[in-house]
Amino acid sequence: MSGHGFHVHGPHDHELEHAASGGHDHGHGDAASSGKGMSTTGKIAVSTAAIATAGAIFAYMGGATQANAGLYKNNAAIKKTEASNQWNYFQSKSTKQALAEFARDTATDDGRRQGWQVKVTRYEQEKTEIQAAAKKLEEEASRWDAQSETQMHQHHRWAQATTVLQVSIALAAIALLTRKKWLERAMYGVAVAGVAIGALAALHI
Repeated sequence: MSGHGFHVHGPHDHELEHAASGGHDHGHGDAASSGKGMSTTGKIAVSTAAIATAGAIFAYMGGATQANAGLYKNNAAIKKTEASNQWNYFQSKSTKQALAEFARDTATDDGRRQGWQVKVTRYEQEKTEIQAAAKKLEEEASRWDAQSETQMHQHHRWAQATTVLQVSIALAAIALLTRKKWLERAMYGVAVAGVAIGALAALHI
């Protein structure tokens, strides 16, 4: 609201200004204006900035791993479709081979029988190649699925770490307002827990 000649401060802004001015703020008492009070306020403010920075990094990593998980799952689906096509092709060759074998077995002369046998042998070879290609595609699909699951697990870890750090920031704001030491300690404890969860995510645990 600076365009009308005044500005409304939030509680956090007020605490930071109080620390910067040396703690001489009437209404917070002698304890708030002491050197110890200033040091605590400044420490919490700096810690909050550091926690917010870590939270932003964790949030970015969470989004990146989620996007990767979706991409890898899509790649797995493509490979599964290709493998299915190969198995359909394999079935088609099996049908042709069965018909060729029937024709060979019912042929009335050696010339026709040998001609059908050549086709049977060819179909058998083609089936072997198609089967190998289908199995390779299935293995690739399984690898993409595994990578997608790994990325989703990381995403959940990053999301957990981000949430915990957000709770820590909320505790910091309350600690600044109330000047309760146990809230300050809780803030640091929760922040450490958030960083630990982030470390687990980075280590793929």
